[in-house]
Amino acid sequence: MSKYPTGVENHGGTLRIWFIYQGARVRENLGVPDTPKNRKIAGELRTSVTYEIKTGTFNYASRFPSSPNLRRFGFIKPGVKLSEVAKNWLELKRMEITKNAHSRYVSYIKICTEIMGPDKPVSSFNNEDILKVRKELLTGYQICGIHQKNRSIKKGRTVRTVNVYMNCLGGLLRFAELNGYIEKSPMSGIDPLRKSRSDPDPLSKEEYQRFLDACPSEQIRNLWVLAINTGMRHGEISALAWEDIDTRDWTITISRNIAIKGYFTPPKTECGNRVINLTDAAIQALKSQMAYTRMGKQHEISVNLREFGRERIDQCTFVFVPRLTARNGMGGDWYAPGSFGATWNDILKRAGIRHRRAYESRHTYACWALSAGANPNFIASQMGHTSAQMVYNVYGKWMTDNNVDQMSILNANFSSDAPLMPQVASQQ
Repeated sequence: MSKYPTGVENHGGTLRIWFIYQGARVRENLGVPDTPKNRKIAGELRTSVTYEIKTGTFNYASRFPSSPNLRRFGFIKPGVKLSEVAKNWLELKRMEITKNAHSRYVSYIKICTEIMGPDKPVSSFNNEDILKVRKELLTGYQICGIHQKNRSIKKGRTVRTVNVYMNCLGGLLRFAELNGYIEKSPMSGIDPLRKSRSDPDPLSKEEYQRFLDACPSEQIRNLWVLAINTGMRHGEISALAWEDIDTRDWTITISRNIAIKGYFTPPKTECGNRVINLTDAAIQALKSQMAYTRMGKQHEISVNLREFGRERIDQCTFVFVPRLTARNGMGGDWYAPGSFGATWNDILKRAGIRHRRAYESRHTYACWALSAGANPNFIASQMGHTSAQMVYNVYGKWMTDNNVDQMSILNANFSSDAPLMPQVASQQ
């Protein structure tokens, strides 16, 4: 068997060469089988590389365009298309985020790359190009087809949505920078657009009664009574099973959510795993719902856990079954995410109530609870927030309604004798 030329070695059955560049020993895999002929060719390549280094004519990116060492020495991978980098990033991102989040990332990046030009080299974009993308997302943009009739105008998006798109695009470009596709991310120095916070718009008690009177069926009525009186997320209601409900102490254990049709996950956050204490109205709604679904079919479902590739099996008799209220009898055995939001809009129209988003059911619970004097920490735990700070930030102005009541409590207690102070243990 022939010997290896200087600087040529076997690595896992294929050949690689090593050489000294900028004072460091580097290795480059050639990806060819270890044969006598290939050893000779590899030796000649290594000799050529060392000569170019010695004479100052060596171009690392040209010699080894796919080398992981390019980033190490400040080179970029030339001519890689934006769409190729996006595909790589999205595939690797799949292991970090939920399936629902990943599908949104795919949508955001698809739209951004359509505006930028997916076939352009990722290294060709500068800061001005990114600012133009942001402007077009905000004001609307045109995607051109080959023929005039294929041209389409996309409407502008809200500031909040544009910031989400730009944050996602920034992640892609940061990935490109860290992996040697570009020298520096063109997102540098671009701050999020300022946005005004939209206040919650809860139902009033009078509107709530009109809303219930306009519900088309008892099951739909029960669903919205539960939503408004617990503050549960709509995906949690869709995934709610009788196995989650304690009908003696009347609590609900939240451990499941549905964000994509047919795809169950844990709740949105770790704090979303919680036990909800039910109000009298919520209890009555569940008692009414028992007649419809409590003895229904039990389903075995897979819940995809946060750790990539892991899942658990739950036995679920779903509380709300759309098949029972579907006019054509073709509904499913549980609600898909967002599917019962249409009933909210229909009921508002029936009742002659000003339109709000269906998510205001959750805001209604929080605002009513604060107005009733409930502890913000308790409300946060019931709604699945990390801390009461979210409650203070979003619903703070509803807390001022209780100032008079709070002063009454203080006056009633402070008017009596001073409370006993904690005593320091006497020293022996």
